Amino acid sequence: MSKKNQVKNKPEVKAPVSSKIDMVFTRQNYILTAIAFAVVIIGFLLMYADKDEVYGFRSMTLAPIVVLLGFIIGVYAIMYKPKSDSDNGAD
Repeated sequence: MSKKNQVKNKPEVKAPVSSKIDMVFTRQNYILTAIAFAVVIIGFLLMYADKDEVYGFRSMTLAPIVVLLGFIIGVYAIMYKPKSDSDNGAD
């Protein structure tokens, strides 16, 4: 009678199955990213200039500001974390 034969059956503990998948980005993040992409595209379209207006206000000043604004919105879209009811600061 060895101890190997006396193995106790432990009930298997299964992890709770969650039907909701926790994503890194929320819908708001994707919307902000799409807005940032659109603003950058608008900035590049403003940068497009005819041969006569290569050094005009639109292509030299306004367009780079709009593109930079689009990149700033993109960084904000990545860093944005919506507040939820479960986050109350207690860990």
